[in-house]
Amino acid sequence: MSQEDLVKEVKALKKKVQELEDIEEIKKVHREYLFNISNLEFEKALDAFADSIVTEIANYGAVKGKEAVTKFFMERIYQNVLQSKDAHFTGQAVITVKGKKAEGHWMFYRFIPVNSQNKDRWVQGRYDCEYIKQKGVWKFSYMRMQRPWPEFFGK
Repeated sequence: MSQEDLVKEVKALKKKVQELEDIEEIKKVHREYLFNISNLEFEKALDAFADSIVTEIANYGAVKGKEAVTKFFMERIYQNVLQSKDAHFTGQAVITVKGKKAEGHWMFYRFIPVNSQNKDRWVQGRYDCEYIKQKGVWKFSYMRMQRPWPEFFGK
C-alpha cells in the first residue's frame, strides 16, 4: 500500500468514525429529550431544539420556531403528561448523517394508564426527525410524532 493510499484510507476511516459518533450523539439527544419529558423537566427537554424548530406532535398541527414551540409544550404537552401519568420509550432508530444535518425515524411505545379496571394500554407510534449540528451540538430542527402508527392501528 502506498503512502497516498494509506492517507486516503485514514481520511475515509476518520470520516466514518465521525459519522458513527454523530449517530450516537443524536441518539443521546433523543433519549435525553424523552427522559426530560417523562421527568417533567420541560426546560431541559426544550434545550434539545434548534431556534428554527418545527414540530408536528400527534394531531396538534405544525408549530414553528422555538418560542412558539416552547409555549405549546408548556401549555399543552406538559399538562397532558402531568394528567395522564403515561410513559413512553423509543427504539429501532434509523439515522442518516449528511455533514451537519441528519434525519431519522424511531418507533415509540407509549403506556397509557387508563384506570384501575385493567384498561391500561400500549400505543405504538413513530418519530420522524431532522437534526442540525450547531456549534458542535446536535439539536432537533424538525420533529413529527404520530400515533398510532401505522395509522390502521387506530381503527
